[in-house]
Amino acid sequence: MVSRLKWLRYLANRMEYSVALSWKGYNGGHITETEVGDAIWKNFFHGKLTYMHRNNGQEMAPTISEEGGTLLVRKLPISDPTYVFVGDVVVVRDPEKSENRLVRRVAAIEGHEMVSKDEKDEPFVLEEDQCWVLADNDNLKPKEARDSRMFGPVPMTDIVGRVIYSLRTAVDHGPVQNSRFGMRRDSSVLEVELDVNEMAKNQRVD
Repeated sequence: MVSRLKWLRYLANRMEYSVALSWKGYNGGHITETEVGDAIWKNFFHGKLTYMHRNNGQEMAPTISEEGGTLLVRKLPISDPTYVFVGDVVVVRDPEKSENRLVRRVAAIEGHEMVSKDEKDEPFVLEEDQCWVLADNDNLKPKEARDSRMFGPVPMTDIVGRVIYSLRTAVDHGPVQNSRFGMRRDSSVLEVELDVNEMAKNQRVD
């Protein structure tokens, strides 16, 4: 049973998401200033703060099974250093095929200096709105891992969500280890919206 405090935090998260999403729509010219208020309440009362994503491949092993699994992803209306942190496992648009999605861990964000193990490579600093994402599987070569070592920095605005739970099988599942800031932000969302049975059903359908 979800405690009253968790419910209050969850509702606060819903309101924060609704306001951010509505202002994003206004700034993007999709809604007018007079429509912002209605959009906030519409976003607040409809939909969830999470969605399910099917992941396949060995890039994120052992965090996510090589055989694939169903992930619970926290939606992020804004992808910047106040919402996304180093250490977070995120769903990001594939730099090479924008219609596809990759699951990778954020290793560095804007302002961080990147130094290569190869002395031939010059150090550089990640620019505003850039982040460096890596696969968790240390046994893979950069080309196999398909991460920033291969395609370079990615825009933080290409991050669409933070992975908060992984279901590998009906008996093998659990929260994903993110940054302590991300996990703190997501704890109430996970407690309210996690439905392992629904995730297992989604996995069977896939």
